[in-house]
Amino acid sequence: MNTKTTRITEDQIDEQLRYCGRIQALWMERGITPKAYVETYGCQQNEADSEQLRGMLSEAGYAIADEAEGADVVIMNTCAIREHAEQRVFGNLGALTHTKRRHPEQKIFLCGCMAGQPQVVEKLRKSYPHVDGVFSTHHLWQFPSILWQVLTTKKRVFSTVDEPGSIAEGLPLVRSNTLKSWVSIMYGCNNFCTYCIVPYVRGRERSRMPEDVLAECRELIANGCKEITLLGQNVNSYGKDLGLDIDFSDLLEQIAQLPGDFLIRFMTSHPRDAGQKLFDTMAKYPKIAKQLHLPFQSGSSRVLKAMNRHYDREKYLSLVNYAKSVMPDLVLTSDVIVGFPGETNEEFEETLSLIEQVRYDALFTFIFSPRSGTPAASMEDPTPKAEKNARFDRLCSLQNTISEEIHAAYIGKTMRVLVDGVDGDHLTSRTEGGRLVRFSGPECLIGTYTNVKITGATTWSLSGTLSE
Repeated sequence: MNTKTTRITEDQIDEQLRYCGRIQALWMERGITPKAYVETYGCQQNEADSEQLRGMLSEAGYAIADEAEGADVVIMNTCAIREHAEQRVFGNLGALTHTKRRHPEQKIFLCGCMAGQPQVVEKLRKSYPHVDGVFSTHHLWQFPSILWQVLTTKKRVFSTVDEPGSIAEGLPLVRSNTLKSWVSIMYGCNNFCTYCIVPYVRGRERSRMPEDVLAECRELIANGCKEITLLGQNVNSYGKDLGLDIDFSDLLEQIAQLPGDFLIRFMTSHPRDAGQKLFDTMAKYPKIAKQLHLPFQSGSSRVLKAMNRHYDREKYLSLVNYAKSVMPDLVLTSDVIVGFPGETNEEFEETLSLIEQVRYDALFTFIFSPRSGTPAASMEDPTPKAEKNARFDRLCSLQNTISEEIHAAYIGKTMRVLVDGVDGDHLTSRTEGGRLVRFSGPECLIGTYTNVKITGATTWSLSGTLSE
């Protein structure tokens, strides 16, 4: 793995923009407005990457389409976290043979985390001849030149060399949502949890310069954005590689001091690097949402050590207790893995007891999925699948009960919400803590903050009426 960081120069970005111009001219000569479709799998970072891909495609003259059928370019931006996600991609990729048969000039690309795995690239090379281009996350900024090569040489292009992780500023963007926007503040990960493929496919941690992050946030606020979500595989590590006297809490504070009516969210936090400074900063500024996603993965200290998580049960609980002490209304969510190799029934019970003690608002739950190339994939794993499924069901049942109880406690309260859309006959909105609220009201409220009195609750959402 190449551990260096490359900051892409303005000249290199300008060169890619010139490729966009050439591609646009090529289509103009044909008198055609081409269409492009980008399909995204996985995390919010992939969503943010897809916004850059759409931006480059728009710069090259493409209209963004809602489906692959009839599109001149199809890009599948992929996730490699779990086996199921990969199999879904391969299935959908195979189905594109039919769209290409009906539209022979269609160019198909695969990018994202799957493109960072050599065995996947080889499979694509041998078994998916209809795929015209493959590029890893390190090469995303070079997509215009990759597309140009495919269009002009009629040959397949594989840009998957393990180049240094890069920071590329100035790429065009087409945001999927102008009310709520993603802002990537860093890329990559240094933690090497034994089950996780991310450091191998996204590279080492590298941070954007704070002035670039602040400039992007100012532009979003000026354009009416009401929620900014800061993204990174581990946002708490922000700034460690910059050699500047700034960390993630400092960056949060600077953004929170910008003028405007907006909220700041962030994900994902790693307990290893979370601490009192972060929680004190969150508590101090009203513009920082009192919402925290803090993955614990297991309630067993032994399993956490086997996962290479760099904290134990006691440290995790101390972090949560402090965060709740300074933010009594904190909405807390987390990730948990069931059935990690060697997890005993007693260790699983420790996970359940931690959930009962912390009482999360919601959990993202997963059964362990071995990833080729990670240490956990070769660990002895004697627990039968049926037992893992049974544990998973117990965990989900427990969390659903807790979520129902927490949501029921909202009834009668008046909450400030951001109205963000329509669902049937109701408007949809989110509380500061990220809880979904449905209520009846005029569509002119979309994009504004309003007060809603909560009148009903389920496991997953709240309902209410406009507050007078």
